Amino acid sequence: CIGGEGLARGYLNRPELTKEKFIRNPFSEDKDSRIYKTGDIASWLPDGNIEFSGRKDDQIKIRGYRVEIGEIENAIRESETVSQVVVIAKESKEGSKRLIAYVVSKESFDKEKLISKLQNRLPEYMIPSQWVELDELPLTKNGKLDRKSLPDPEIKTVNDSEDSLPRNDFEKTLVTIWQELLDAETVGIHDNFFELGGDSIIIIQIVSRARRAGYEIQVADVFSYQTISKLSEIMDLKS
Repeated sequence: CIGGEGLARGYLNRPELTKEKFIRNPFSEDKDSRIYKTGDIASWLPDGNIEFSGRKDDQIKIRGYRVEIGEIENAIRESETVSQVVVIAKESKEGSKRLIAYVVSKESFDKEKLISKLQNRLPEYMIPSQWVELDELPLTKNGKLDRKSLPDPEIKTVNDSEDSLPRNDFEKTLVTIWQELLDAETVGIHDNFFELGGDSIIIIQIVSRARRAGYEIQVADVFSYQTISKLSEIMDLKS
C-alpha cells in the first residue's frame, strides 16, 4: 500500500473500484486519510530498500486449475542456487497454456535437481515445462520487470543429423504431431518430449492424434518412453 499527501483521491467515475482500492489509513488518526492498495507484493529489506516480488492478482488458469504465479516463483526462489525468477504462462497455437520460468542463478543452474525439489512441493501442473537461464531480468526505466523483453525459450533438439530423422511411417507421423503440438520447427526422434516443453495435456492430444492415424499408444507410454525412437521400439514389440 502507498499513501501520503501526493496520493490520488480515487478512480475517475469508478466509485466501487475507488472504495475497494483506496481504504482508510490505519496508521493515521485522520479519518479522511487514505492509502492505496497497489496489488504489488514487496518486502522491506533491512537496509531500507523495498524489493518487488510480484503481483497479488497474478493468477492464471492452467489445465482447469487456478494457479498463483507468485506461489510458483516463491518455491523456485527458495532454491539456494536461484537469486531471481519470474514465471509466465504462454499459450500455444493449439490453445493450451504452458509455464515458462526465467531464472537468474547464483551459480551453475541445475534444472533437473531443481525440478526434483519442486515435485516434492508443488503439483505437476504448477511445475514449469520450459526454463530459460538469464544473466539478469530485463527491467523498464521505472525498475519494474519488462515482460515484453523476456526472450522466447529455445526449443532444444539433440541435433539435425541423419541419425535424428524418422526411419519409418510411425516416426514420421509422430514427428509431425510433435512439431504441431509443441510449436517446434524441427523435432528429432531422439529429442526428449518434456525438454521440448511437453506436458500431460499435450500427451493426451498426441495419443488422440496417433490413434486417428492408426497407431495405438497409451498416455503411460509417453511418460515412460519420452523420445520418438523409444516409442517406436515399443511399437515394434506390440506389432
